[in-house]
Amino acid sequence: MGKDKPEEKTENSEYGEAAKYDPTFNGPIHNRSCTDIICCVLFMLVLAGYLVVGLLAWLYGDPRHVLYPRNSTGMFCGIGPNEGKPNVFYFDILKCAIGTNIMAATLNGLQCPTTQVCVSQCPQTFWALNPLAYLPDASPADYFQQELCVASLDLATTHLTPTQIKDQELCPFFYTPTTPILGRCLPSLGSIATIPTNFSIGGMTANQTADILKEGTSDLVSSFNAKELGVRIFEDFASSWQWILLGLFIAMLVSLIFLLLLRFLAPILIWGLIIGLLAVGAFGIWYCWREYDQLKNSQTTFQDIGLTTDVKVYLQVRDTWLAFLIIVSIVEGIILLTLIFLRTRILIAIALIKEASKAVGHMMSTLLYPLITFVLLVVCVSYWGITALYLATSGGPVYKVVALNATQGDCQGINGTESCDPLTFNSSSYSSCPSARCIFITYNNEGLFQRNLANLQIYNVVAFLWCVNFVIALGQCTLAGAFASYYWAFSKPADIPMFPLAQSFMRTLRYHVGSLAFGALILTIVQVIRIILEYLDHKFRSAQNGFTRFIMCCLKCCFWCLEKFIKFLNRNAYIMIAIYGKNFCVSAKNAFSLLLRNVVRVVVLDKVTDLLLLFGKLLVVGGVGVLAFFFFSGRIVIPGNTFQASALNYYWMPIITVVVGSYLIAQGFFSVYSMCVDTLFLCFLEDLERNDGSAEKPYYMSKNLMKILNKKNKVPKNAKD
Repeated sequence: MGKDKPEEKTENSEYGEAAKYDPTFNGPIHNRSCTDIICCVLFMLVLAGYLVVGLLAWLYGDPRHVLYPRNSTGMFCGIGPNEGKPNVFYFDILKCAIGTNIMAATLNGLQCPTTQVCVSQCPQTFWALNPLAYLPDASPADYFQQELCVASLDLATTHLTPTQIKDQELCPFFYTPTTPILGRCLPSLGSIATIPTNFSIGGMTANQTADILKEGTSDLVSSFNAKELGVRIFEDFASSWQWILLGLFIAMLVSLIFLLLLRFLAPILIWGLIIGLLAVGAFGIWYCWREYDQLKNSQTTFQDIGLTTDVKVYLQVRDTWLAFLIIVSIVEGIILLTLIFLRTRILIAIALIKEASKAVGHMMSTLLYPLITFVLLVVCVSYWGITALYLATSGGPVYKVVALNATQGDCQGINGTESCDPLTFNSSSYSSCPSARCIFITYNNEGLFQRNLANLQIYNVVAFLWCVNFVIALGQCTLAGAFASYYWAFSKPADIPMFPLAQSFMRTLRYHVGSLAFGALILTIVQVIRIILEYLDHKFRSAQNGFTRFIMCCLKCCFWCLEKFIKFLNRNAYIMIAIYGKNFCVSAKNAFSLLLRNVVRVVVLDKVTDLLLLFGKLLVVGGVGVLAFFFFSGRIVIPGNTFQASALNYYWMPIITVVVGSYLIAQGFFSVYSMCVDTLFLCFLEDLERNDGSAEKPYYMSKNLMKILNKKNKVPKNAKD
C-alpha cells in the first residue's frame, strides 16, 4: 500500500500512450527543427507593427501636454518663453468650481473657462480688488500686479480702466491662498477654512465663497496632493536608499541560503509543516470540545436567536461548537488518511525537492536568469507606458473663441465653435464681446491617425500582454531545457553538458519562438477577455440588476479559472518543448496526458511544493520585513551610523519598499526552483515509463528516488549523486 509498482505502467490507456524506450535519447534533443512557424511569423509581424505604432506615436505625440500645464494661449508653463514660470494661475477659480460655462463639458485636464497665466509663484494671501478701483480716474498700476496679468497687457501704459481690465479678464479681481499642485495653483483647503469675514466675491458672503471653493476644488486638491506626498517620499528614498539596497541584498542572501539548505532540510521542513498542521487540527478539536462541554447547561438554540449580524451570539449556542467539532474532526481524519495512503508519494515529492536543490547547486547561473527576465519585462512595460503616453498626447492643440464673461456685451453668438490661433488672436475684432478669448479646448482628432487613437491604444495593450507572456514563456522554456539536461545526465555532474543554460537559451530562440508565441497568444486572448469583462462590469454596474451581476460574476470567475489552467498547461508544454522540440499543441497534449496518467503524484507534488515555497517566501519576506521595521522605525541603532530614522517623513515607505522588493527577489529565486521541480518531475515520470532498470534500459533518477520506489539498476554505473 503506497508503493509504486512496475506493473502500474501500461502501454496504452485512456490518457494516451506511455512513452517508449529510445536508446538514442539521453536528454534534450539537439537535432530539431523550427516549430509553429506561422505563429512565429504572426508574432514578428505584430512586433513590427508595435514598433511602427511606437514610431508614429513618437512623431505625433507630445508628452509636454501631460508634463506641463498650459496658459490660455496654449503655451506651456515652465519652458520656452515661460521658463521660470512653472505654475499656471486661474483668474476666477470659481468658474472652475461652478462649471456653468459650456467649456466645462469640453475642456480636458484642468482647463477652466477663465483666463490662465504662467506665474513664478502661486499667490499665498487673500486679495480682492479694492472698491476704489471702480472710480473713473483709478490707475490700473495701483490695484493690479503685473505678473498676474496677461502678458500682452502693460499696466504702466494701458489706456484701459480697472473696470475694463476686470470685465475683459486681463487681470484677476480676486485670489485666495493657493498651493502649486502639479503646476496648478489650486486653493489651499486649510486656508479656505480661515477665510476673512470681509472677503466677499460677487456679492457672496465669506462663508458662501468658502463653501463654493471647497466644493469645487476639494476633489482636485485631494487628487493632486500626490505631488507633495511624492516629494516627501523622494526625500525619504534619497536619505535611505543605501539601507534599502542593503535590505534587498539581505533578502537575496537569505533566499539563496534557504534554497541551498533545502537539500538537507527539505524532509525536516516538510514533515514539520505536516506535523504542525495535524497539531493545529488536534488543538481545534480539543478547543471545540472544551467550549461544547462548558455550554452543556445552556438551553439556547438557533430558533431562539434567529438571524443576526452579531456573530458572537452564535458562539453562545452549544450546537455551534458541536458543528465545529464535527467539521474539524472530519478534516483531521481526511488529512490523516491522506498521509497514510500517500506517504510514498510525499516521500517522492521530498526527494524531488532535494534533487532540485542539487540541480540548482550544479547550475548556479540559473539563479541569475530571473534578472534577464526582469530586464525584458521592464523594457516591455516601459515601451508600453511611453507609447501610451505619446498616443494620448497625439494631435495638435485645438483653440476656440470663448466668451469668458457671457453676461457682458453681446456674447450670445460666441459659444466655443469658432476656431482661432492664440498667437494672432485679436480681441478687438469682437468689440461686442470684450471678454472673447482664444482658449485651448482639446487635441486634434482629425486625420486617419488621430481618429484611430483608441484602436491603437487597444493594439498597444494587446501587444504588450503578448510580449510579456512571451518573455515569461522564454524564461520557463530556457530553464526547463537546462534542468532537463541535468536530469538526463546519467553520471552527475560529469555528464552535464557545458553551459547548459546558454545552450537551452539559444535552442529556444532558434527553434521555438513560434511555439512560445502560440502559448503566449492563447493566454493573452483570455487575459484580454478578462479585461473586457472588468470594463463592462465597471461601465454598466449602475444599470445591472441582481441576475446580471450574478452572470457577470460567474463569467469573471470562469475566465479566471481558465487563465490559471492555461498557465499550468503552458508551463508543462514549454517543458516538453525544451526536451523534445515538438510544436506547442503536441507538447501540450503529451504533457497533459503524462500528468493525467500520474494525477495523484501531480496533486501531491504540487501541494507539497507550493506549501514549502510559500513557507520559504514567508520566511524571507517576514524576516527581512521585521528587520526593516525595527531599523527604519529607530528601534535598532547601529553605532557610528549617521542615518537618523527620525528624519524620515514616512518611515513606513522604506519598509514597504524593502518588503515588496524582498518578495520580488524571493519570487525570482523560488520561481527558478519551482521550474526546476516541475521539470525534474516530468522527467521522472518519463523515466518511469521509458526505462525499467535493466542493463539496456537503466533509470536516470537518483538513488534516493529508486530507494523510495523500491527500484534499482541491475548494471553498475557511475554514481549519480
